[in-house]
Amino acid sequence: MTIQRTDYTPYPYELPAIHLEFDLDPKCTLVHTKIDVKAKADTMTGEALILDGEAIDLRGLRIDGQSWDHYELDKDLGKLIIRSLPRACTLEIDSSCNPSSNDALMGLYVSGKSLFTQCEPEGFRRISWFADRPDVMSRFQVTLRADPDVYPILLSNGNRIHAEQLPDGRQSCVWEDPFLKPSYLFALVAGQFDCREQTVRTRSGREVLLQIYSDPGTFDRTLWAMESLIRALRWDESRFDLELDLDRFMIVVAADFNMGAMENKGLNVFNAAYVLADPETATDSNFEGIEAVIGHEYFHNWTGNRVTCRDWFQLSLKEGLTVFRDQEFTADMKAEGLDPARAASARSVKRIDDVAMLRAAQFPEDAGPMAHPIRPQSYEEISNFYTATVYEKGAEVIRMMHTLLGEEIFQLGMKEYFRRHDGQAVTCDDFVDAMQHAWQTRHPERDLTVFARWYSQAGTPSVKVTTERTSEHDQIRLTLSQQCPPVGVERNANIEKQPFHIPVLLGAINQQGESLTLQCDEQHGQTLLLELTRQSQSWLINGWTQDAAGSFLRDFSAPVRLEISQPQEALHRLARHDPNAFARWEATQILLSNAVLKLAELADDGQARTDLPESLTTSIHTLSDTFSLILQDTTLDDAYRTRLLEMPSDKYLLHQMDQMDPLAVAQAKNRLVQILARPLETALVQIVTEAQADGDDSKDVFDPSALAAGRRALVNLALDWLCQMGSTQGKALALAQYDRAGNMTARLGALLALFRHPEHDSAVLDASESFYTRFQDNALVIDKWFALQASAPTTDVAKARSLMQHPAFNRRNPNRVRALLFQFCANNPLGFHAADGSGYQFWAEQVIDLDRSNPEVAARLARVLDHWRHHRPVTQDMMQAALQSVADQSDLSPNTREVVGKALAL
Repeated sequence: MTIQRTDYTPYPYELPAIHLEFDLDPKCTLVHTKIDVKAKADTMTGEALILDGEAIDLRGLRIDGQSWDHYELDKDLGKLIIRSLPRACTLEIDSSCNPSSNDALMGLYVSGKSLFTQCEPEGFRRISWFADRPDVMSRFQVTLRADPDVYPILLSNGNRIHAEQLPDGRQSCVWEDPFLKPSYLFALVAGQFDCREQTVRTRSGREVLLQIYSDPGTFDRTLWAMESLIRALRWDESRFDLELDLDRFMIVVAADFNMGAMENKGLNVFNAAYVLADPETATDSNFEGIEAVIGHEYFHNWTGNRVTCRDWFQLSLKEGLTVFRDQEFTADMKAEGLDPARAASARSVKRIDDVAMLRAAQFPEDAGPMAHPIRPQSYEEISNFYTATVYEKGAEVIRMMHTLLGEEIFQLGMKEYFRRHDGQAVTCDDFVDAMQHAWQTRHPERDLTVFARWYSQAGTPSVKVTTERTSEHDQIRLTLSQQCPPVGVERNANIEKQPFHIPVLLGAINQQGESLTLQCDEQHGQTLLLELTRQSQSWLINGWTQDAAGSFLRDFSAPVRLEISQPQEALHRLARHDPNAFARWEATQILLSNAVLKLAELADDGQARTDLPESLTTSIHTLSDTFSLILQDTTLDDAYRTRLLEMPSDKYLLHQMDQMDPLAVAQAKNRLVQILARPLETALVQIVTEAQADGDDSKDVFDPSALAAGRRALVNLALDWLCQMGSTQGKALALAQYDRAGNMTARLGALLALFRHPEHDSAVLDASESFYTRFQDNALVIDKWFALQASAPTTDVAKARSLMQHPAFNRRNPNRVRALLFQFCANNPLGFHAADGSGYQFWAEQVIDLDRSNPEVAARLARVLDHWRHHRPVTQDMMQAALQSVADQSDLSPNTREVVGKALAL
C-alpha cells in the first residue's frame, strides 16, 4: 500500500500518559498497558480509537476498569479498533509476545541471553497495542519484573524511581520518563552487563550520571566510548548551548542490531560495532566511527527527541539536522589542539570523507529507481527510506542553510526552533520557518522560499560554469546554469521542476599559485559566495587575471555536479596550490577520475593497452610529480595527504560512464596506481620504514588522536600502493608490519595490502589464517576478517559460498551478513560482476533467503542492483533476470518488493 504525504491527518485522540508493566520471559513476555485517553476538541463523539499491533496476542481489554466488548481485531491489517468510547477514559490492555522468535529484530527480541527493543520506525506495535506514530506523544512510566538470576539489570527510559524484590523471588524496577515522547523512542533492556559509569557536572552545575552497559568481559573496551560521550556532551553545550536534561544518560550494547544505534530517550541502544574498541581489536576508522555515532545519538536528545517529527515523511527533520551536527563535532575534534594551518587541513578531512560518501552512496541513489526528495512524497515501507538521501543529503541541505546564514544567525535560528517547538512533533517546514525568522531579524529582505525546494524535489542538480572575459581589465562574466531533470517516481508524475537555491563558493589562484582578491557587487575577498536561484544567472567578477585558475564550489558548498571545462594545467595548479583544502582535493579527484575513465575506455575486452596516448601519459606523469610534492609537504596533516592520494570510489566513477563497466573500472584503477606508484616507490618505502623505525605500529605507544591516526593512514596507503604495483620490498614491509603490529589499524592495513599483491602466495594465506586464529573469539574482529576476504580481488562466488559455510558465519547477525554478503555484492567488482552472471544469481538467492527472516536487511541488500539499466546490455540482461527471480517470489516482504519492483519498473 502506498502512503502519501498529503494524506496526513492528525490523530483524533490524545494519549498523554501510558503505564507499561512487563513480566519478562524470552518465550512469553506478558505486557499490561494502561493508557489515558482523551478525545481532542474536534473529534466527533463515538469516533473509533484505532491502535496498531503486530505479532502480539490480545488477552484482555478494559475501559475504566470494566470489560469492554465494543472492539474489532483485524489481524491482517494489524489494527485494534475500539468503539463507543467516552470522551475521556482509561484503557487497559493485556497482551503477550514471544521475543525469542523475533528474527526481524524489531520490537522486543532476544540477543544472546539478553532482551532488547528496537522501535523506530514501527516496532512498538510488536510490543503493545498503541497509536504507533510519531505525532502521538505520551509520558511513559514502565514497570519491569524479571528473574534476577536471568536478568539482573532492568533498564528503560528516563529516571529509575523505584526498585524492590518481589515475594515470588523476582525483582521489579520502575522507570519514569518526565518528557513527552512518541512510542518509537521507547526502550527496554534486560540482561547481565558490565557497566562503566562516570558522574560529570553540566555547564549549569547539575551532576549527571553517564553509563555504558556491555556484555560481561567487555568493560575495558568501553573506555573510548565513554570519553566520546563526554566530549559530545561538552561540545553540545559549547557549540549549541544545549545541555543534558535527564539525571542519567545510558548506552547499552547489542550484538544483534539492524542499525548503527538508536536514540531512545535517555537509553540509547547501540550496535556493538559502535561502542567496543581498543587498539588491539579496533581500527582508527572504528574509533572515529564510535565517536561520531555516539555524538550523533547523543545530539538527538534535542534534535529528534525534545523536538521530534510529526510523521515519517519528516524524517530528515531529525536525521539531516543531527548528521550535520555530528559532522561538525567530528571536524572540530579532528582539529582540536592543532596550529591553524594544520587544523584547517585536518578539519577538511571530515568534509572530504563526507563528500566522498555522498558521491558514492547518495548521488547514485538520486539517479536510481528509489530516488526521492529528503522529504519523500510517498512510500510503501518506511524502513526503505532510512537512506543516504534523508541522512547525508539532508545534512547537506542544513549545511547550505548554515553557509547562507552564517554561524551566528544559524545559531539564532536553532534557538528560535527550540523556543517554538520544544516538546512537539513538527515538520521540516517548521524548521525552515524558524531559520528564516532568524535570517530576517538581520536581513529583512532575505527568505528561504526558493531554498525550500530542496525538501520537495529529488535528484542531483548539475551546475554548468562558463566564463568570458569582458572589455574591462581583469574582469570576467561568470555564468552559472542549473538543470535537474525528473528522477525516480518523478518521471511518472508529470511535474515541472523548479530551480534550486544553490550557494556556490568560489575563488581563483594565479600562475604562481597565489590567491587572488576578487570583487563582485558588495563582496570583496579571496572567496566569494554566489547564490544561484534561477535557471541561469551571470555575475561580473573583478580581479580575475588572465592566468587565473578558477576554484569552484569550495568546501562543496552545495550537493551538485559541477560541469566545467578546465585545462589540465589549471587542474594540476589547483591540486598543488589551492588554499581551500577541499578544492585542492577535488582537483586531484578530477585528475584521477579522468585518468581512470580514459584507461577503462582504452581497455580492449578487459586487456589493458600497453601503448597509451601521449596526452594521457603526460597527465599521469604530471600527477605523479604532484603526488611527490604532496608526500614531501609535512606542513599538511597526514590524514589530509592521504586523502589527496586516494583513488575515487568505484561508484563515483561508474556514474560518470555512459554504460557502466565495473570490471573495466576496477582494472583501470589498479593499473593507474601501478603507473603512479613506480616513480614514488622510494618515497613510499621511506614513509613505511620511518614509521616502523619510530614504532608507530606498537601497542605500547598507541595514540587514538586524529593526528596519529592520520600518520597510520598514510603508512597503510603507502603499503597498499607498493603491494598493488607488485613491489617485492613492499610485500616484505607489509609482512613485517603484520608480524609486529600492536594495533588493529597496522595489522589490518598490512593484511589488506597483502591481499592486493599479485603474488597471493602461502605467506598471505598464512597471515589470514593467523589473523582468524588470534581473534576467533571476538565477533567484531571476525566481521573484519569476513569483510576483508569478501572484498578481496581473488574472491569469487565459489569462495563467497564457502565462507558462508564457515562455522563463524551467522546469518541471524546483521553485522556478519553485512561483512560477508554486502561486502561481496557491493564492494567486490571482480567477483560480483563475473562475466558469467554467477554473482547476480548469488545475490538473488541471498536476498530471497534473508527476506524470510529479516526483511529490513534483505531490502538493503536488494538495493545493490538499483542501477542495472545503466550497465552494458549483456550485463543488463543478467541483472534483470536476477531481479525478476526475486520479484517472482509470492511471499516477498513489502520492504523488498518495493525496492525490486521500483528497480524493474523505472
